Amino acid sequence: MNWLVLGATEAPLQVSVGGGSSAVKLFLLLTALSFATGALISITSFTRIVIVMSFLRQALGTPQLPPNQVIMALSLALTAFVMAPTFSKVHTEAIGPYLDDQISGKEAYDRGSGPVLQFLLKQTRPDDLRLFYEMSGSERPTRADEVPLTIAVPAFMVSELTTAFRMGLFLFIPLLLVDLFVSAILMSLGLMMVPPTLVSLTLKVGIFLLADGWHLLVQSLVRSFS
Repeated sequence: MNWLVLGATEAPLQVSVGGGSSAVKLFLLLTALSFATGALISITSFTRIVIVMSFLRQALGTPQLPPNQVIMALSLALTAFVMAPTFSKVHTEAIGPYLDDQISGKEAYDRGSGPVLQFLLKQTRPDDLRLFYEMSGSERPTRADEVPLTIAVPAFMVSELTTAFRMGLFLFIPLLLVDLFVSAILMSLGLMMVPPTLVSLTLKVGIFLLADGWHLLVQSLVRSFS
């Protein structure tokens, strides 16, 4: 009973909210990480890069080379390179101050969405943005920073698909001409039993390497976001 009496005479217990605040921030960060895959596809350069890489693999006639793991790793590396300036702004203006208890969660969201929105609108075609405004029935804002993410994100994704397929078509056409050229030569020589894909694959890989294709492809992809 003595410890109960002593406890009753002590000063009221004071609970610090610092640890609770840190726990809430940790929980919010882990929750945000659970949506990382969706964010990677919807608001970064990853979609365009991985689609163009897949187009190249099909155009060369090597659907299994490079392996999927290599394509994904290279796409992630290029995405990190392209998105580095945007991510740096988000961390400097929003995430860092929020973790240091300098700004509130809402202010951190407003600050962090600014650089992301700027990147999205820079890569979005006006026609795609107009399409989603017409379907939503909302008025178009006078300033770019007033565009909501609910419209900017789907418009950006449609634009990325269009751009990626266009770049893939530019890859396919010259390599398709190689296939047609090889098929015509083999037909004219009467070599019906020789698989055209065997000859054209060798020529396409050789031409791709002689042209330093990987260097040109990566350069074109990165510069397409500038």
